[in-house]
Amino acid sequence: MTVKELAQKLGAEIVTGNDSLEREVKSGYACDLLSLVMGRGPADSAWMTVMGNVNAVAVASLADIACIIVCEGCEVDSQAIQKATAQDIAILKTNMNIYDACVAVSKLI
Repeated sequence: MTVKELAQKLGAEIVTGNDSLEREVKSGYACDLLSLVMGRGPADSAWMTVMGNVNAVAVASLADIACIIVCEGCEVDSQAIQKATAQDIAILKTNMNIYDACVAVSKLI
C-alpha cells in the first residue's frame, strides 16, 4: 500500500509529500524516543508519533521511514514542514491516538 492510499484509508491529512506519497509502506512503528527510532525503526515503515518537529524529519530521513504519522491531533511545526518538503518526506496528521493509529495501520498493511 502506498503512503497516499494509507492516508486516504486512515482519513489522515497529508501535510507534506510529493513523490514520497507513492512510496510503499511495508510495516509500522510507534515510538517517541528519537534515538530508538534511528536504531530500530524499520525502513519503509509508517512511523506513528506525536513528534511534529524538524528532529523527527531528520530521524525519518536517517531511518529511511516511508512516512511520519503525527497522531493525537498534534501540530507539525513550520520548520518540520519546510525540511520535509525539501527532502520529500511524507508527513500525515491524524486525530487518532497512537494506539488506534497503530491498529488501523496494522489492519491496512
